[in-house]
Amino acid sequence: MSEACNCNHGGMPEPPKPNFQIPSNENSNICHVIAIMSGKGGVGKSLVTSLLASRVSAAGYRVGILDADITGPSIPKAFGVDGQSLHSRENLMVPAETESGIKIVSSNLLLDDDTEPLIWRGPMIASVVKQFWTDVYWGDVDYLFVDMPPGTGDVPLTVFQSLPVEGIVVVTSPQELVSMIVEKAVNMANQMDVPILGLVENLSYYNCPDCGKPHAVFGESHIDEVAAGHGLKVLAKAPIDSAIAAAVDAGKVETLTAPWLDEAVAAVRGDKKAE
Repeated sequence: MSEACNCNHGGMPEPPKPNFQIPSNENSNICHVIAIMSGKGGVGKSLVTSLLASRVSAAGYRVGILDADITGPSIPKAFGVDGQSLHSRENLMVPAETESGIKIVSSNLLLDDDTEPLIWRGPMIASVVKQFWTDVYWGDVDYLFVDMPPGTGDVPLTVFQSLPVEGIVVVTSPQELVSMIVEKAVNMANQMDVPILGLVENLSYYNCPDCGKPHAVFGESHIDEVAAGHGLKVLAKAPIDSAIAAAVDAGKVETLTAPWLDEAVAAVRGDKKAE
């Protein structure tokens, strides 16, 4: 049996990677696409998405949220947008809008009953995510945040291949397994050639109202070591705060200021000025 060929065939360059990105539509002018992802569920990814969108919107930018968590959508609830809020225009879906004007598209806004489960296989879910990009009348959007389902499966792959994602914010929690979770997300981002803007640790600490000191309810954080090991930045450490939960449950996430997200907001915006 002959050995495998190890030559470079005269130094010819590697063929370019295929580009699977799909255009939106002529009624959508989206400047920047930012994905919010996590390696596991229940770490507050949708909360971080909602707060980042609210903060960037409050700074005067036109903002949208594409809720790509098709089978577990929570974005509409956080903003108090309920029911079948999407309508059509020129054969395209028109997003619902929050009180501050953030545009939202979510599977829950297509259902008569938002508790109705969507029992779909992966290819259909991925197809819907693509439609939320191609078949929505987004109009002018400076920053589109994509709230992704947890993990590294069909939907994240679809988003990274089909949408022009400029950066990723990875949401984690203060547990020992966070290193493995972050590494999965980092490896996927590297394979997809999408830069990671940084990490946000949710449920990081609790400020005691009696002594005023922070307490690590879920154990000491290792996020700084994990970030340093991958050459990443820690953009925020979010507190455990009942006021945050109450605002989200009431659909008033836009009322939260979340000053601990300042660096994350700066990372999302960078030095670019949306037109």
